[in-house]
This record gives sequence, C-alpha cells and structure tokens, in this order.
Amino acid sequence: MRFARNRSWRRRVADAARSAPARSRELTAAAAAQLDLPWARTWIAGVARENFMRFVLNPVMNHYARRWADGREKIAGLRGPVILVANHASHMDTPVILSALPRRLRKRTVVAAAADYFYRNRLVASAVSLVFNTTPIDRTGGGLSKTGSHLDRLLDQGWNLLLYPEGTRSRSGVPGRVRRGAAVLAAAHGLMIVPIKVTGTRDAMPPGRLWPKRLRASPAASKRHRITVSFGEPLSPSGDTAELIERLQRFFDTAGNGASPYRSPYGRRPQTTAER
Repeated sequence: MRFARNRSWRRRVADAARSAPARSRELTAAAAAQLDLPWARTWIAGVARENFMRFVLNPVMNHYARRWADGREKIAGLRGPVILVANHASHMDTPVILSALPRRLRKRTVVAAAADYFYRNRLVASAVSLVFNTTPIDRTGGGLSKTGSHLDRLLDQGWNLLLYPEGTRSRSGVPGRVRRGAAVLAAAHGLMIVPIKVTGTRDAMPPGRLWPKRLRASPAASKRHRITVSFGEPLSPSGDTAELIERLQRFFDTAGNGASPYRSPYGRRPQTTAER
C-alpha cells in the first residue's frame, strides 16, 4: 500500500515536471495543482499549525532573532481575501511574516510555494503544507491569472494568498525584480495587495543553510539578529499592472525604517531593551 502511494506521488510529480517546460501556462498550473494537499486547510490542521507556531516556531525564532514590525496598524482592520506580496531572501521569511500577521488574517492565509522545490518529495510537501499552509505554484507564472486554477478557487473561498513575486530568494539580499503575476491575479479577482518587506532574515538564515544561526559578536559570545517586517499601505487592484508593479518595487526599495517591537500574536508583551 505504501509503495502504491509513493508511486502515485512520484507519478504526479513527474507529470508536473514533464508539463512545465513545454506546455502552456494553464497546463503547467494544472499540473502544479495536482500536488496540492487540501487536508492542510482543514480545521484540525489549522489548530495543529497555530500550536506549532506558538510552542515551537516562535521560541526557536526568538532564540535567533529580535523581531520588529512596522505598519501593523495599516492592516489591523483589513478584511480578506487579500494578496500579501513580500520580498524573498530566506526560508525564514515565511514564518516571520506569518507570526507578524494578526491572527485573524494568518488563520486564513495560504502560502504559495514552488512546486518544483517543495513538492518533489511527498514527506517534505506534507510537512510544509501542514506547518505553513502552503499550496504549490508554478514559478513560470502558470495560474497567476483568472483561469480557474487552484489559486483562483482558494481566493474565491476567502483565503488570503502570500506570494513572493521575485520567484526565488535573493542571493544578494537586495530585493530583485518584481514579476507581474501578483498584480495580474489581484486585478483578475479585484483584491487588495498588501506589500510586505522583510529585512534581516538573510543574515540569520542565508540561502543554502538549513537552520538559522546567531550573530557572532565575539569568539566567546553570540547575539540575536534583528529582523524587521514592514507592512505597506494596501494597494487597490488596477488594470495598469505596470504602474502597480512599479509601486511595489518602490516599496521594496525604500521600506524598513522606523520599525518597533511588536506584541506576540499570543498576547505576550514585547521585550524591553534590557531583556534583549
């Protein structure tokens, strides 16, 4: 039975891989959708995810980083679904962003994850789906328009979608070129875009590293990295995707100043300077 399940998963991955280089974007998106794991969006999975964040992810991140936030008041009264658009420099970006979101938004947020990276192995796909509520996405742009894809269905069901429009992690630490997919998807569904800039995660967990590291202050001591999450003003969808992309790019290039400590999503007070 286990062999049959593994074989079925390998066949689905192979189908997605074969369709990616040669077929249309619609077919590529459909292949990625075959790898989606809907059980990750069930009520019980959501409870497990919230508790894992509270008792495992947040303590681990607190050991390696002092997390600060700016602009949380801009999304305090926001009602979904919305498209969250962030720069991408580290695998640490996703848990940092999710923990900074108001719980009401976080519980209804799915994270677009590269199908060719996170969904090649069933165990890895199941783990990231459960922990971060991911959904597979084709990085060539398939599904980022109103074509009836699984992304469209999720948005129509009221889920928020976290996207990294650069398509991959920045190797230089500087935000890369913003692709048009998020703007096209927002316009197709008439949804607001919330720009998010994350800084400091690359130093704590650069590409190629499987676990965060502390900042080496001296040969005998280390200290935590400073990580900042900056929320921008929500942007209305526009038929002029070029103008919207330019606004997103400008935000990524300039945001991040004036951040302050943010209260834990579970009601704990922010640490004082002395405690850090």
